[in-house]
Amino acid sequence: MAGDDEDYVYDEDSGEWLPASELAAKRAAADTVEVRDAVGNVLADGDQVTLIKDLEVKGAGQTLKQGTLIKSIRLTGDPQEIDCRYPGIKGLVLRAEFVRKR
Repeated sequence: MAGDDEDYVYDEDSGEWLPASELAAKRAAADTVEVRDAVGNVLADGDQVTLIKDLEVKGAGQTLKQGTLIKSIRLTGDPQEIDCRYPGIKGLVLRAEFVRKR
């Protein structure tokens, strides 16, 4: 293989020797967490979601009503939790099962 100067590393999962870049990409894909909303849509950072039911926000003393639009979510690395911003509530974390992608 002329011009192929990439290092090969042993992948213990498959028992094969793979190019280092391919193994790094494979491991990065395994580390990503897929977050799905109430109806099965895949969520991503920056998505807008709406609530599918009224939610009482503990510690804030208010209730977010069904249909409330939440703009620009952030994934947390947990398959069921998303970080949100909402006026008047700091550090809002919602469960993905209570939202639907807009």
